[in-house]
Amino acid sequence: LDFQDVDNDNLYPNDDNLQLQNHDHVHQVYYYLFGQLFSSHVRRLWHTPIHRHIAGFDFGCITDGSCDTSQTVAPLYQYSGVDGIGQMQHFSSNGMNIFRLPIGWQILTPTLGGTLDATNWAKYDELVKGCLNIGAHCIIDIHNYARWNGNIINQSGGAVTNAHFVSVWTQIATKYASQSRVVFGIMNEPHDVPDINIWAATVQAVVTAIRNAGATSQMILLPGNNWTSAQTFVSSGSAAALSQVKNPNGSITNLIFDVHKYLDSDNSGTHVECTTDNIQSSFLPLAQWLRCNGRQAFLSETGGGNVQSCVTYMCAQLSFIKHNSDVFLGYTGWSAGAFYASWNYVLTEVPNGSQDTLLVSSCLYQQTLP
Repeated sequence: LDFQDVDNDNLYPNDDNLQLQNHDHVHQVYYYLFGQLFSSHVRRLWHTPIHRHIAGFDFGCITDGSCDTSQTVAPLYQYSGVDGIGQMQHFSSNGMNIFRLPIGWQILTPTLGGTLDATNWAKYDELVKGCLNIGAHCIIDIHNYARWNGNIINQSGGAVTNAHFVSVWTQIATKYASQSRVVFGIMNEPHDVPDINIWAATVQAVVTAIRNAGATSQMILLPGNNWTSAQTFVSSGSAAALSQVKNPNGSITNLIFDVHKYLDSDNSGTHVECTTDNIQSSFLPLAQWLRCNGRQAFLSETGGGNVQSCVTYMCAQLSFIKHNSDVFLGYTGWSAGAFYASWNYVLTEVPNGSQDTLLVSSCLYQQTLP
């Protein structure tokens, strides 16, 4: 997996500026599992990246932005018996090449606005380095739903400010400024944010901080409101508001919209059966908007149970994503990592040794898609 320059003018000759639901997963830890980054109009792009989520560092974090740090499971064999790096090696050997590594904000900085916790950071950095050492791309994901302990960033009367959020991202970006294969996932699933334009200003502050910390070329994923749903990304105002976010040089190079979508009856990602492929309701209209506006999106979270209904609908959904690769960079499946077999988690993608689950083997490896 490597980046290559592409000629934006040939792709979008009329765009002079082009550079480039509710679900509550109590234990959300991701592998960027399967997924494919497809070529399109960003200047640096990935070839057939396949992704998975690797879980553990965000266990105990819930949708109000609070984190019970006693539930954290470092998905590293020496700490928990969970061999997250071994899982990544397994998936990588079958073509997956990007992994999402979620972590709770309170794990990074136990004090709001404070410095990175040395012990916790050393463990998390070990997981990131394990990801980088297999040649994959690695998504840093703060898993707090645009909140810290119930308070929405910059929309809670000063309780949690942009400066607090910028501080943690500046520290992270400084650590990985020279790592071209690190991707910055600004925030997992903002929801019920009162003012999308204020949220976009928060995202802008973080983008500026990341770039000014020296991470000038890496991809940054921009999340919208309403759980960053692909279905409502345009209608919620997220697309329009986030379109105003720019790099310090005024470009939009490698600023990619971050969208999620599940396939069960209420888009919660909590049911074993799937009921839709989301094409007509979500991905077709979003693709049309992206083309008209010269932008790209990345489906960073999707999943289903290991049953035939999900095989049918997931393969259809991901095939659509694959065949609309001019606007969809790729997809990642939920979820592997520290989901122990005894939990019987309905969306588990944790392999049993070298044996993958039904959904993974049937259609989540990109080479199996029509």
